[in-house]
Amino acid sequence: MKKLLPTLALSVATTMTITGALSTPALAQNAAVVNGKAIPKAKLDKLIANSGQGSNPELRERARDMLITRELINQEAIKRGLVTNDNIQEQLEQARLNILVGAVFEDYISRDGVSDAELKASYDQIKSQFEGTEYKVRHILVEKEADAKALIAKIKAGEKFEDLAKASSKDPGSAVNGGDLDWMTPQALVPEFSKAMVALQKGQMTDKPVKSQFGFHVIRVDDVRQAKVPELAELKPQLIQMMSQDQNWQRAKFDEMLKRLKAKAKIQ
Repeated sequence: MKKLLPTLALSVATTMTITGALSTPALAQNAAVVNGKAIPKAKLDKLIANSGQGSNPELRERARDMLITRELINQEAIKRGLVTNDNIQEQLEQARLNILVGAVFEDYISRDGVSDAELKASYDQIKSQFEGTEYKVRHILVEKEADAKALIAKIKAGEKFEDLAKASSKDPGSAVNGGDLDWMTPQALVPEFSKAMVALQKGQMTDKPVKSQFGFHVIRVDDVRQAKVPELAELKPQLIQMMSQDQNWQRAKFDEMLKRLKAKAKIQ
């Protein structure tokens, strides 16, 4: 019996070595193996890439678990005979067709669904948003009028607007930049703010707090310029996206696409 033990141990070790040698490449190529069915690593990589979230161990583990869950459900559906069920097959075909309808319509719109006349009309409609005067403006937002008056007094006494904005402004988006809102058009701001802003010359600050729905503002205009209107070609992607969000426009374009398809088709 004792003589057999070394032989048995050698046999087990040899088997483990061979199994390891065979399984290591398989594991390297696959993200997982579920009941003997391999899930390729390439499938996991593609799922992560399509998520647009980059790649990290936690995300890879969640994605891997998702693929395992899908495979388990798929195997169970086959086991229960659901894959060959007529009703299920009909639903799967309908889902496939719905996806194709959306894909064909999207491709139609991107290729030839938007006429030059439609683009021009849409461009003319929004062009006014870019026309006119732009203001390089800063502000400090506080809750109380008294606080705004105190800030104005400090600035007039020589303290820097930018430093006070960083320390006191309740607008987190601009406070870190010394109250800088960058270049703005009057149309992009609440009426009270716009009215006070356009009354200022370059380098001027409001003498009194400006009240709006957000609180009290201290406003300074650093520069003024005429707005540059982007060319139609620059805005084309945004114009198409804007039009495609209009449900009435979608219906009209879908009907137009169907008419074109039927006109070209041989239907008996």
